[in-house]
Amino acid sequence: MTEASANAPARASATDWIAVTAGALGALMATLDISITNSALPQIQGEIGATGTEGTWISTGYLMSEIVMIPLAAWLTRVFGLRNFLLGNAVLFTLFSAMCGLSHSLPMMVAGRIGQGFTGGAMIPTAQTIIRTRLPREQMPVGMTLFGLIVLVGPLMGPVVGGWLAENISWSWCFFLNLPVGVALVVLLLSGLPPEKPQWDAFFKADWTGIAGLAIGLSSLTVVLEEGQRNQWFESSEIVLLSCIAAFGMMLIAVSQVVAKRPIVRLSLLRNPRYASVILIVFAVGAGLYSVSFLLPQFLSIVAGYNALQSGSIMLISGVPAFLMMPVLPRLLGKVDSRVLVIAGLLAFAGSCLLDISLTAQSVGHDFFGSQILRGIGQMLAMMPLNQASMAAVSREESGDAAGLYNMARNLGGSVGLAILGTVIDRRNDFHTEAIRESVTANSVIGQERIASSAAGFFAQTGDMAHAKLQALGQLSMQISQQAVVMTYSETFYVLAIALLACLPLAMLLKTPSFKPGEAPSAGH
Repeated sequence: MTEASANAPARASATDWIAVTAGALGALMATLDISITNSALPQIQGEIGATGTEGTWISTGYLMSEIVMIPLAAWLTRVFGLRNFLLGNAVLFTLFSAMCGLSHSLPMMVAGRIGQGFTGGAMIPTAQTIIRTRLPREQMPVGMTLFGLIVLVGPLMGPVVGGWLAENISWSWCFFLNLPVGVALVVLLLSGLPPEKPQWDAFFKADWTGIAGLAIGLSSLTVVLEEGQRNQWFESSEIVLLSCIAAFGMMLIAVSQVVAKRPIVRLSLLRNPRYASVILIVFAVGAGLYSVSFLLPQFLSIVAGYNALQSGSIMLISGVPAFLMMPVLPRLLGKVDSRVLVIAGLLAFAGSCLLDISLTAQSVGHDFFGSQILRGIGQMLAMMPLNQASMAAVSREESGDAAGLYNMARNLGGSVGLAILGTVIDRRNDFHTEAIRESVTANSVIGQERIASSAAGFFAQTGDMAHAKLQALGQLSMQISQQAVVMTYSETFYVLAIALLACLPLAMLLKTPSFKPGEAPSAGH
C-alpha cells in the first residue's frame, strides 16, 4: 500500500478498486477451476485415454499443488513484489490452461492441472491481501463480501459451466475459457498495482526447511486424503508410504518454527486465540462446503437420476442468497457484532443440513430448494465475517501470512471432510445394505409378498414366470441398495450438522473490527 493511500482516510481511489477487481477476478478464475472439470470428466477421460481411477488425478493434481502454494504466496509476494508475482501467475495460469485444453495424454493433462493449481493457488490469498491493504477500514466490508462471494460461488459454478461447455461446445473450453479472462486480468493488474522491486535477499534467506516440509508434507497429505478411501487406506502400501512422507514433511514444518527467523508458515499466529478460533471455524465450514458440494450431486445422480448439469443447477440455488445479500451484508458487517453473524450463519448452515436428514427414495431436486436457500444464507453469514475477522485479528504486516493460513485451513478442511465423508458413506452404506437384506430375505413374509407382487407384474408383460421371478429379485436388490443409499446420505447430513454446531462456542472468541468514518487502517489494531 502506498503512503498516500495509507493517509487517505475515507474512500478508496479508482486505482485501488481496479486492484481489488483484479484480485477478485484472479480468485474467481482459480476457485472456478477447482471444480470445472468435475462434470466434463467422462469426456476428458475418453479423449486422453485415461481410466476412471487415473482420471481422478485431473482433480487431485490441481488440489495438491494449490494447497501447497497458498501458504507460500505471502513469502513469494515479498520476494517478487505483489504486481510482479500476480502478473507472473496470471500469465502462467493462462498458459497452463491452454496446455490442458490442448492435452491428448494423461501426463500432459495432469502436468497442466498441477501448473494451474500452483499459479491459481497464489491468486486466492493475494486477493484477500489486496483488499486488506488497499481499502480503508470503512470500505473493507464491501471488499471482504466480494471475496467471500467468489470463494462460495466459484466452486458452485464450476460443474455447471463445465457441464454446459462439455455438452454444447467441447471439454477443451473448460480451459480455453481462461484465456480471455487471463488477458483481462493482466490489463487490470498493470493498471491497478504499482511496480515494486524484487527483494532477492528474502529469497536466499528464506525458510527452506519449512518450504521443503510444506511441499512434500501438504502435497502427500492431500493425495492421502483424496485417494485413501479409494485404495482402502492403510491396506495400500502407496497410502502408507505417502502418509510417512506427509508426517516427515510436518516434522520439517515444526522444526522450522524453532530454527527459522521467519517461518514460511507462521503457526505462531495461532497463539492468538481470536485468530485461532477463526482458523478452526473456517476449517469446519470448509469441510461443510466441500462435503455438501459432493453429497448433493451424488444423491441426485444415484437416486434421482440427474445428470451433472441438472445437479449443478440445484447446487446453484444456494448461490442466490449470496447475490441478494451482497448490497446488505457489507452494512451488517460494519454494524453487527461478527460473533452474532457467525453464530447465525452456523445455525442456518446446520439447520439446512438437518432439513436434508429426512430424505426418501422419491426425493428430487425441488425437495432441496428450501435447504439450499437456507444453506446459502448460512454460508454467507458465516464466511463473510470470518474473512473479515481473520484480518481483524492480526496486524497489517501479518495480513499476508494470515490470509495464506486462512485459505489453507479452508481447503484442508474440505479435503479432510471429504476423506472422512467417503469413509463414512462406504461403511454405513455396507451396514445398511446388510441390515435391510437380513430383514427382507426371500424367506421372510415381506420379501415373499414383494417378490410375488413384482413377479406377477413382470409375468403379465413377458408370459415367462421363471424370468419374471428373476426380474423381481433384481428389482428387490436394487430397491434395497437404493434405500441403503438414502439412509446413508441422511446420516451424513446429520453428522455435518453436528460438526457445524460444535463450532458455536469458538465463535464467541471472534474479534469484531470497528469501522469509524474517516479512520484509516492501522498497522496494529
